Parts: sequence; structure tokens; C-alpha cells
Amino acid sequence: MIRLLHTADWHIGQIFFEYDRQEEHLQFLAWLKLQVRETAADALLVAGDVFDGPNPSAVSQKMFYKFLREVTAENPQLQVVIIAGNHDSAARLEAPNPLLEEMCVTIRGVVRRTPDGAIDYPHLMVPLRKGNEIAAWCLAVPYLRQGDYPDAENYGQGVGKLYEELCKIIPDKTKPVIAMGHLHATGAEISENDRSERIIIGGLECVPPDTFSREIACVALGHLHRAQQIAGRTQIRYAGSPLPVSFAEKRYRQGINLIEITENDVKIERIAFDAPVKLLSIPDKPATLREVLAAISLLPDGAITARSPYLEIKVLMKEPEPSLRRHIEEALNNKSVRLARIAAVTPENKYERKTLTCEELQEIHPMDMALHVFRQRFGGEEMPDAMKTLLQGVIQETEQ
Repeated sequence: MIRLLHTADWHIGQIFFEYDRQEEHLQFLAWLKLQVRETAADALLVAGDVFDGPNPSAVSQKMFYKFLREVTAENPQLQVVIIAGNHDSAARLEAPNPLLEEMCVTIRGVVRRTPDGAIDYPHLMVPLRKGNEIAAWCLAVPYLRQGDYPDAENYGQGVGKLYEELCKIIPDKTKPVIAMGHLHATGAEISENDRSERIIIGGLECVPPDTFSREIACVALGHLHRAQQIAGRTQIRYAGSPLPVSFAEKRYRQGINLIEITENDVKIERIAFDAPVKLLSIPDKPATLREVLAAISLLPDGAITARSPYLEIKVLMKEPEPSLRRHIEEALNNKSVRLARIAAVTPENKYERKTLTCEELQEIHPMDMALHVFRQRFGGEEMPDAMKTLLQGVIQETEQ
């Protein structure tokens, strides 16, 4: 039997709406070290997006390499395999490999080419050992960019060919195979409005689940932040992000996957991680400013600490409110939350849009145009009289 821990999408160094998350990442890494020890894991698989950007700060890099040194020193049997994600700099992540390999840490970020231009497939194949014996083979495939995969009609086919070629050259087919990847599998659920999950319009970079041969014992994926299995195939798993990286993920179940592979079975268990800082949205649906202020009054009083939740406020705007932020900040005074985002939401726009010619635009009075834009922006609502008066004064001064 070989026992693996599968995690991904750490996004170390993320600044969450101007808040530094260093302490949160330190707590996760401390918890992860504990899980490695308690599960007696043979290997730790990190499926990409170690850092939140290609140029991580010195503090972020120190946190990462300190974790690798400590977890391998405390667990001599542990092997660590890391692949680069789309947020990582592949070359930067791979650079310390000569030193890290002394600690049984293998990083794959770059798809190398041989002198004749062919893909160096053996470089992406990592033996997983248990003691002195090879217990399994890991296909450590990083996030693939254009030119990283074999020639094909589209991205999905190219990725499929790469995994197919890797499976062909496995030295010992009696050993289980674990495939790693950082990609968007067709049929996976994604976070709503989450830009950190790089989804190409039209699904041009989607990879179908049948890309992975049934002979592969387990597929450990990263990139999407919701932990899930794909297309009913229990062995194809996303680990999900250990910390929610957007408010769209506030109800996700963060954690890691424990994978146990025996000669005849693959067992996958979810180990939950209780994120130290919660994400809170009030109200649940956009509401008027008066309703928002009433909801804020119900929040707990107290000092702001490192564990105070991040707060998103959703306000339904039927007309401009210049003092919106001031009202909200005053209401939050002495509340034990950290304001991260104010989302001003306009009503559903059912006001008919009309395409005008240049001649028609020239004939429209500026006030009529302003009224038209106001109705479009605020769902058909009429501009308040006070605003009309102010705007009329501006128009008259401009004309003079």
C-alpha cells in the first residue's frame, strides 16, 4: 500500500482586498505538517498554484521553503512532488531543484525538449518510493501552455496525447500510476465570478475526463478551487484550495485528499481544514442601504483581530449614493469584522436599449441623454428631481 496526501492551489502571498494572509497560510502549513505526520503519508502531491503570482515576495518564498525543509526533516519517509500552476512562474519554481532533490522534493514546472525538439517525457515521470522500492509512478504534468503539448487540433486533444505518451513509457506497468495536472476538466464546477481560476471563454482549454486512461489509479488535479470528483469517476479529484481566495468560495469545504492505493483498491478520504478566517457576506442577497445598515447592527461588537472575518457588503442601488461608504464605515465602527468589499448592485435592467445614428445623437439634448443612461443603469428608475436640478445647472454652465 502507498499513502498519498493531495493538495493544491495554496496561493501563498495573496493579498485579499488589501489584507495580507501570511498568518492564515502559516496556520495551514502547520496543520498540513501535522496531517503528514498523523497519516504517515509516503508522498505529498501539490498540484500547482503554490504562489499567487509569478514573482512571489521574499516572505512568501521563505514560508514555502521553510515548510519543505521542516516537513521532510520531520518525516524522513516523505517524498514531495510539486507541479507548477498557471499562477506560478514555472522556471522560478523549478530553479532550486538541485538542492530540493536532496530532501526528496521534486518540482516540475517546465516541459523540457530534447536536442532534436521532442518532448522530454521521462522528465515528467517521477517514481514514488516506499522504502527502497518503487511503489508507484507519478505523471507530474504542470500547467500546459501553448507549445508544451504534442501537435493536435485543440488544447484538450494535445493534453490527452501527452498523458497517452507518458502512459506508454511507464517502465513497470505492474505498479499503480498517479497522474497530476493543473487544468480545467470538462464538467467540473467552478467558482462564480472567480478570476483566479483561469477559464477560457468557450471552454477552449477544457480537458475531457476520458483524457485519463482507466489504467491510471488516481488523478490528482489542481486549478479549480472547489474540491470535487469529475464525471462520476471517483479517482479523478480536485483537492480544492485550502483557503477561500474569493467570496464565491465562502461555503466551500476546504481541506486535502488522503489517497490510499493497494493492489486491488483505491480509497480516497477527505480531511477537512477549518480555515482560520471566515468570509462573511451581508445580506445574503443585495438589499437597500437601510436594510444593510440594519444587518450590520447585528454583527458582534469587539476589537478587530487576526481572526476577524472578512466582510463583503452587497447594496442594491436604485440611485447614486455618494455617501454610501461613509454610512457603512460608520455603522461598522466597533464591529469585529474587516471590511473587504462593497458591491453596489443595480436592479435587473429591463429598460430597452436603442441604437441611435450619429445624426440622432447630435440632436439629443444632454439632459435627455442623462435621463436615458440613468434608466439603463438603475433598471428603469427615474432620476431624482434634486439630481435633475444639479445636472441642469451643470449643462447650462457648460453651454454658456
